Amino acid sequence: MPDRSFLAWPFFEEEHRELIREVRTLIERNADLREDCGGGDPDNRCGTFVRMFGNGLLKHAVPAPFGGNKQELDVRSICLIRESLAYQSGLADFAFAMQGLGSCPISLFGSDALKKKYLPKVVAGEMIAAFAISEPEAGSDLRSMQTTAHRDGDHLVINGTKTWISNADLADFYIVFCRYPEGGEKSYVALVVQDKTEGLSIHRFDVIAPHPIGTLEFKDCLVPVSAVVGKEGDGLKIALATLDVFRPTVGAAALGFARRALDEAVGWAKKRKAFGKTLSEFQITQAKVAEMALAIDASALLVYRAAWTHDVLKQPATREAAMAKLHATESAQHVIDEAVQILGGQGVLAGSVTEQLYREIRALRIYEGTSEIQKLIIANQLLKTAGEG
Repeated sequence: MPDRSFLAWPFFEEEHRELIREVRTLIERNADLREDCGGGDPDNRCGTFVRMFGNGLLKHAVPAPFGGNKQELDVRSICLIRESLAYQSGLADFAFAMQGLGSCPISLFGSDALKKKYLPKVVAGEMIAAFAISEPEAGSDLRSMQTTAHRDGDHLVINGTKTWISNADLADFYIVFCRYPEGGEKSYVALVVQDKTEGLSIHRFDVIAPHPIGTLEFKDCLVPVSAVVGKEGDGLKIALATLDVFRPTVGAAALGFARRALDEAVGWAKKRKAFGKTLSEFQITQAKVAEMALAIDASALLVYRAAWTHDVLKQPATREAAMAKLHATESAQHVIDEAVQILGGQGVLAGSVTEQLYREIRALRIYEGTSEIQKLIIANQLLKTAGEG
């Protein structure tokens, strides 16, 4: 098991330490989590994980009284769950995270009717959620999205394309972000679109880590006005608020990957012999291990500071979230690469833990805002507040 000494940090309360014990028990009781080797159909495995987490871990992904166990989302809890699951299985982390990300706009801004309709089923593992914002020509540049929605009586008609959508063709519903043709900052809207809605077609493609992902195409796709999340025109606000909540959790997933890589490297270094002694006795190996541990602890501090800022200070954590995601994902990439180097040929064997980690980590530096975008966010926040106070 990974080092959990950081749970003594002042960011956490006893409920968070109890949560870790709950996750450990779940892992110990489920071979699918302990022995996930990346094989099999990812759709089936995702479905298995969602059902496994139903009415348990997923209670931390939505607020009360709609199935969650707290009135507001506790980002520290979501981070701890993601880190623990990612240590064991990238796909298990993905399955849990998407239930939270895909339903977060409803949790934060949805009407009571939408919350009652979707959130209890998300918590129970009976509905799979998805978040659809990226487009072929608009990723982090949200204002450039081209998918449109226009009013037609009591309905909205959607036309356009969303791509790089996690849970494509697996989700029961998608939170789709569109703009009204008239343009302007208040022309964006978030809508709930059911998976079988006429006018929606879905195309899947493969990525280096076997996750369900694909493209959604909308052609005169009709949804009722009651499917609007929050206020019409607040689409950008909803998207950015959701990303502020979930960006630190991406860093937490990266932490889980990095901790596993460090443990694999240390375990191998202590038993692998070369030139008459173990790799762990060489100073160059010791230096690598020290740098890996340092990177992990620095990332953990940033991740849980961002989560604590949201949960306890109740303050916007845009800068903190960007810093957490940037440092944790970039550092995890380096830690995993060093682990592969320490394991040598063993580290690049197809199906090995480090080979899987190498494939899993790469996407985290891209989705929910690339590392380059995180730098721009940090700089913007810093320059905006420079000279204040």
